[in-house]
Amino acid sequence: MAKPLSRLDLDHILQHTQTLLPAMAGERIFVTGGTGFFGHWLLESFLHANRELGLNARATVLTRDAGAFRDRSPHIASDPAIALLEGDVKAFAFPEAHHRFVVHAATDSGGQQTGRPPYELAESILEGTRHTLRFARETKARRLLFTSTGAVYGRGISGITHIPETYPGAPDPMQPGSSYDEAKRMSEHLCVAHAHETPLECSVARCFAFVGPHLPLDAHFAIGNFIRDAIAGTPIHIRGDGTPLRSYLYAADLAIWLWTMLFTAPRDRAYNVGSEEQYSIGSLAHLTAETLRPMGGGGSRLRVQVDGKPTLGTPISTYVPSTQKAKSELGLRQHISLEDAIRRTAEWHGYAVV
Repeated sequence: MAKPLSRLDLDHILQHTQTLLPAMAGERIFVTGGTGFFGHWLLESFLHANRELGLNARATVLTRDAGAFRDRSPHIASDPAIALLEGDVKAFAFPEAHHRFVVHAATDSGGQQTGRPPYELAESILEGTRHTLRFARETKARRLLFTSTGAVYGRGISGITHIPETYPGAPDPMQPGSSYDEAKRMSEHLCVAHAHETPLECSVARCFAFVGPHLPLDAHFAIGNFIRDAIAGTPIHIRGDGTPLRSYLYAADLAIWLWTMLFTAPRDRAYNVGSEEQYSIGSLAHLTAETLRPMGGGGSRLRVQVDGKPTLGTPISTYVPSTQKAKSELGLRQHISLEDAIRRTAEWHGYAVV
């Protein structure tokens, strides 16, 4: 069973969105992907604001398994402001009630393609977006936020420190492994094309990498794996050479950015969402080891094990966004440091940080 988010995090989100969230007063919001990492943060912060601000708003949450969600997150599912709609994002039955806002956050993350046919993944993402857009038109929604990915710029980017929205790179359509990236890219276009034919105002969040409660610690997320190793008191294990450059935004800040974009982003605009604080995977592992010292370890630090060795002359790949557009146009910024984010995540998992 998932634990509720801390009051500290929920109050942080509310502090930076309380002038925006009253737009939901008396309204309904429809959320796909509500049972995932992003969804938990959006729904819990929605419920917190609903109670604190007396919004009398409601959320319809699409889920493939309503029973499993109730068992996992009863603090969300049992709230009277939440209605669970069981169905597949590609073919869910449209609820009759009017929904003014739509957040389309459903899809597997790009690292979960192993063992799944690329065409199946791409079709699921594209048809899910089409069906959600059909619903937005049917329900006469005013605004829709689509959560895309920084992978629309391509993979293995080098020679640049921070990737702007104007970066001309793109996934290689001839590579089966690009199915997730290409489908997200095309879904962005579907949102914009659809909005041009309807009154719907669409905006796109190109999301990079994040950390926080509800992030799986046993999946393909490096920072989640590092926190898992630290909690277990085992060496932090890097299977590569530790040189790729990444950045991580804490999920409470992520929720602020997504709520702000849903309510205020100009239509047909895409914004990078993430942190500009750049770390190599190796330095990230050492930061995690330093932040999460073993309990009762006398101040000793965890060991970092690196399997690979850098190859001389090999370009270092970068997956770090430029967020200057979000800062200048929407007034967004990172509030919580990565060190604090690691600490808060570990504490949510029951680890007493020393």
